[in-house]
Amino acid sequence: MQTAWFSKPVAVLVGVTGSIHHLSNTQQAIDFLTTHWRDAGSPKHRSALRACQRATSGDVAPDVARAALVEAAREAHILIE
Repeated sequence: MQTAWFSKPVAVLVGVTGSIHHLSNTQQAIDFLTTHWRDAGSPKHRSALRACQRATSGDVAPDVARAALVEAAREAHILIE
């Protein structure tokens, strides 16, 4: 497995206080998707997790995973645009 870096970090809100996290690569995204996600289990969440895992394996480009992460974060209302 390898860390796949995004072309641009994804900024998301975390926790009750709304701390901002910048996710720069697939390892950070996988950690966030599995431990800090509000609405885990939605189709977009599962798609983002799967895409990040595939990017880490080299099966898809990192920015494909980034796009899936952005969509999932937008759906969860935690994306900072």
